[in-house]
Amino acid sequence: MVKVAFGDRAARLMLGLLAGITLMSTGTAQAADCPGNPDALGTSRTLVVDPTEHPIIGTMQYRETLPLEDHEVVLTFDDGPIPKYSNQILAILAAQCIKATFFEIGRMAKEYPEGVRKLIAAGHSVGTHTQNHPLSMNHMPFDRAKQEIDDGIASVKAALGDTAQLSPFFRVPGLLRADLVEDYAKSQGLQVWSADFPADDWRHVSPKTVHDLAMSRITAKGKGILLLHDIQARTVAALPRILSDLKANGFRIVHVVAATPQLPKTPTMVQQWQLHPTSETVAISHWQKVPGFVFADSATLPAPAAFAVNQVSSLPEFFNSLRLRRPMRGAVPLPETAPWPRATLEPMRDKATLPIPAQDLFQISERGNVPIQALQSLPHHAQQLPAPDSIARPVAIEAGAARRAIPGSMPVTRPGLQPGPLGAR
Repeated sequence: MVKVAFGDRAARLMLGLLAGITLMSTGTAQAADCPGNPDALGTSRTLVVDPTEHPIIGTMQYRETLPLEDHEVVLTFDDGPIPKYSNQILAILAAQCIKATFFEIGRMAKEYPEGVRKLIAAGHSVGTHTQNHPLSMNHMPFDRAKQEIDDGIASVKAALGDTAQLSPFFRVPGLLRADLVEDYAKSQGLQVWSADFPADDWRHVSPKTVHDLAMSRITAKGKGILLLHDIQARTVAALPRILSDLKANGFRIVHVVAATPQLPKTPTMVQQWQLHPTSETVAISHWQKVPGFVFADSATLPAPAAFAVNQVSSLPEFFNSLRLRRPMRGAVPLPETAPWPRATLEPMRDKATLPIPAQDLFQISERGNVPIQALQSLPHHAQQLPAPDSIARPVAIEAGAARRAIPGSMPVTRPGLQPGPLGAR
């Protein structure tokens, strides 16, 4: 016989695979062979998890959930035990050979310890749900929140009698999460459970509504953790039909337990802890990000020389040269030379302050002694215009004279000003 030596890591992986195969085959046998109910839904497999590797689960609040296959459902029940309803829930699950996870309140476990021990005897997983179920964990002082968690664990352990039978699973009351609560739970090796879909059985609704909400939400997501309560009469009434419809629609029940030194975790991949992981055989639906541009040469381009201010005075000459050229057909004629005087600006090199404009820049000479060429060019006005030297003399023109000088015109007057000679500014 040939002996093959395996490393410690390979050996542990092999043991994990064998344990997973054994648990899956055992679960399938339980689903197919349920005493007294050959058509039972059963428990298809047992999933062994390490709480420290994935400390927060449930897509109602977190990014990860249990590594389930399509059409696999994990049943969870909160707030028990209450004998009147919790015992009926246990009987319904037993009739279908289903294993679930229960999150017990410490105060209820202290009041009804026998109800907690019944859960372990039936093969279910038992976690905790604080001591008093306060709906204020999201803004509760850390010391009080810590005490609620610790007291709840202590009470459930006392009810069980065997501390090893308590699963390191914890659910925040009302799912009112807080970072401090989650961080403390992680430090204690607890796995914080949210859910993937509720059935709203804590509300004042009918059993039919509980059933309809559970089935519609399970069908929409395809798999996940269902949140129910074993202290409600409406849940007791709705549960048989929920289980029947789960079987009719091809859903399977998965039981979750915590890994121990004797029971290694079920081998999984990271993407399996996502509700709808991206398949490796499907192309990514979005383009990859374009990396930032990197310039090969960080040297800047030479900046153009600043426009020489002293060349502003040459612009009129430039336009005059264009005006003297033969215009192109259809070209718009350039405007004539402006009448105001040209100002020559000096360049501002090495000057801390701007130059002050000269006083004569604002002294614009009048052109009253120049005839209006536009009027002289009109034949019916040429005879009526006074001589240039008469225009220069200040002559008062009456309104009637102005109308006779330019037919159809009105004297132009301004408030505070007297009519002046034609052409004066």
